[in-house]
Order: sequence, then C-alpha cells, then structure tokens
Amino acid sequence: MPVTDITTDPEKLTMTLEAEFAAPVDRLWRAFTRPEQLQRFWGPPGWPATFTEFDFTAGGRARYEMTSPQGEASRGGWEFVRIDEPASFEVLDSFIGEDGQPLAEFPAMRMVFHFEATDSGSRLVNTTYFVSHEALQQTIDMGAIEGSRMAMDQLDAVLQDLRAYAQGKGTRTEILDDTHVRITRLIDGPRDLVWRAHHESELMKKWLLGPDGWIMTVAEPATEVGQHYRSMWEQEGKPETAFGFEGEALLIDSPWRAVTTEKMIGMEGPSTLNDLQLYEEDGATLLTLLIEYPDKETRDMILATGMTEGMEASYARLEETVLAAV
Repeated sequence: MPVTDITTDPEKLTMTLEAEFAAPVDRLWRAFTRPEQLQRFWGPPGWPATFTEFDFTAGGRARYEMTSPQGEASRGGWEFVRIDEPASFEVLDSFIGEDGQPLAEFPAMRMVFHFEATDSGSRLVNTTYFVSHEALQQTIDMGAIEGSRMAMDQLDAVLQDLRAYAQGKGTRTEILDDTHVRITRLIDGPRDLVWRAHHESELMKKWLLGPDGWIMTVAEPATEVGQHYRSMWEQEGKPETAFGFEGEALLIDSPWRAVTTEKMIGMEGPSTLNDLQLYEEDGATLLTLLIEYPDKETRDMILATGMTEGMEASYARLEETVLAAV
C-alpha cells in the first residue's frame, strides 16, 4: 500500500498524507496533473471521480464530480494558486453545487501537493490547511482519512502500464474493510466488448459459467436503471443443483460502470451491492468489481465458497471464447 502516514494537527489545522511509489517524480506528477489519469484514483472505491473541467494554469480552475453506487453526487472545485513543475502545486479546494458555486456549509481548504524523489522512486506529501478546528473536525467526521488512504492506494494501477501491472496475475481479491471487497482482473480485449459480454444474454451464456461442468440456464440482464435481472446455473444433467441470483440496476453508465444489487434467489436477508467498472488501455480492459456486503460474516462466508477461483475460470473463458472470436 503506497500510503505510509496520515496525520492531523489540531493546532496547525492541517491534515497531511504521505505516500511512496515505485515510479519517478515526473510520472507521479503526470498522474496528478492530467485529468484522464487523476480521475482514475481521486475518488475512493465506490465514489469514482469525473473531471468536467481542468485548466492547469495559475488562476485556472478544475471541477469534478464523484458518484456513489446509488447515484448520489458529491462535487468539488479547485482553483490553481501556484504551480512549480514538477515539484509542487497548490489549490483552493471547495465543495460545490450543481451550479458550480461553493457550498457555504463547507469551508474552502488550501491543499499543497509536494513531490520529491526517493532512492526507490518518489514520495507525495499532500498537506491540507483548514480555516478552523470545526472545519478540520467536519472533514474527519466525513471519513476523509480513510477515504484518502483508499483513494491513494489505487495509484499503483495508474503509474504502471496496465498490462505490466495486471497481465498474468489472474483474478485478485482484496479485502478493503469488514464489508468491502475489491476484485480486479485484466481482460485482454476492448472495453466495449467486455461490457457487451456482461449485458447480452447470448454472450453471457458462453462464458459466465464458473467451474467446468456448469451451464447458465437463465441470463436476463438489466440494461437500464430500475430494471431487474435474473441469472441461473446448474450442473449439466443435474437440474437439482440449480441456483441463481437476482437484483436491480441502480446505476448504468455504458460502457464503463454498472451498479446492481444482488441476492440469491429464494433466500431471505439483505443484498450485496456490486459496482462494476471497466477501464481500457492499449486494447486491454481492467475490470474492477467492488462488492459491499451487509456484514463481515456474510463477506467471509461468500469468500470461503471459492468465489475467486470460479470468477477466474469464467474470465479465462471470456478471453478464450467471446474475445477470441472477434
């Protein structure tokens, strides 16, 4: 994990994040100053950022929007105060409304990003200055410390070539906290086709099968917000083994993000929340699935079923069948 320390100082009214990366300073600088790269990690898991404006000049402005799995939006704006490439830059950071104007109930913060070389790569020191103790505490109460850590811990995937970062590593499962798990897999194919493979019945039945010997008998995807989906499987020749999942689409942003609820058909209890995101680079697609469980016990029970291995078998089949046919 890149983040090495996050500290708050009530006397100086600051919050300071330090992180180290196995990449040179100029590469780290580009990650923070090019919006197409910055938006890949600026929002924490489950709240990805989209920059709608980015004028990286002294006096220039940037605007971004982070969207929750339920479609809630949190908007922010930067005013670039000082730029000293590639060592540091400084911004005034504000929460903004739909009209782009700062929200009065959230005071603006001054943020300084400092980059320096290390023996193994580079170091980021990000210091945020608050106008009052109340503003500092408000930010802490909103989860800024853990959110910042989780956001910066996504940076390794940005700093490396996507294939070098993920190819050949298979399906990886990371436990983020008691109720959140992140699954990643590099799919050797274009994003549009990977998206279609998740949302077209004919394609789903070719690969979304889990271990060998299983077939998908029902594939009714949800392609619009509010639609319900239903998927069922069984072992070949053994209808008594049938099981399935159903849920509702909460957010659809083709071809890069789909958020759905999920629960086993016929079972009582709360649903999980599945947040699928696809990022393409050089003809390959990084699939990220963030799963939110109702509690730690449910998380552990589902992980113990061999879920990761079953997903890897399916993703390998996706590359061997659907993508290879293109």
